[in-house]
Amino acid sequence: MTTAQPSQPGPHTARAESFNSAAAQYAASRPTYPAALFDAVEELAGRSLSGARTVDVGAGTGIATGLLHARGADVLAVEPGAGMAAEFRRALPHLPLVRGDGNALPVADAHADLLTYAQSWHWTDPARSVPEALRVLRPGGALAVWWNTDALDIEWIAEAAARAGRFLGQDTAAAQRKAGERVERADPSGRLDFARRTVRWSRSVPVDTHLANIGSHSAFLVTPGRHTAAFLEEERAHLLTVFPDGVVEETYDVLLLVARKP
Repeated sequence: MTTAQPSQPGPHTARAESFNSAAAQYAASRPTYPAALFDAVEELAGRSLSGARTVDVGAGTGIATGLLHARGADVLAVEPGAGMAAEFRRALPHLPLVRGDGNALPVADAHADLLTYAQSWHWTDPARSVPEALRVLRPGGALAVWWNTDALDIEWIAEAAARAGRFLGQDTAAAQRKAGERVERADPSGRLDFARRTVRWSRSVPVDTHLANIGSHSAFLVTPGRHTAAFLEEERAHLLTVFPDGVVEETYDVLLLVARKP
């Protein structure tokens, strides 16, 4: 889940590479994706996932790759990070994985019916990843990119996001707008005509899993550990006032963009 290496690593690169040291935590705590998301991918791509030759880029620990495979897709995973790739191979040893990233895909021309990016398109440079997507997709193939985002219309989630924003020195509302802009600017060149869907879903997890999920995000991973640990302990106290049984009801809006290659 990273872009091509710049000559001098900067904050973006450090955040992208931070996942490798937390791959097991990422695999254990990050949310999955609902069946309705893959229904929407099929609808917008104009074909079933069953039998679709699929390349899942920035595959990470394999959360999306495994779900695509379960829907019948013939999936090749592409992941640049050593730690994430090792966790992928531990969890999904039966699925093929190659090292690489979306800016220079190690895949032949016109290979794929479907190219997917789950939580990973923003780590690419669209000036490079868009041409690569068009190269790798067969005519009529589709590029699907998506992100789980917090449902900020739910009061406790908005309050938790505000606390995290204050801790990280970020404006929560501005960060949400930036996420929206990320979607709108998925292809600044305008070469891809994206259709957009939002899919809401929820999961119930122990408070420890919820906190580990928060801590697995790059902004926290690059923050000194003692500060993150203190924040998460304070967050636990807040959460237990809302969920005294220790089971957190997380709600997400999956933002989905799908574009077909002419």
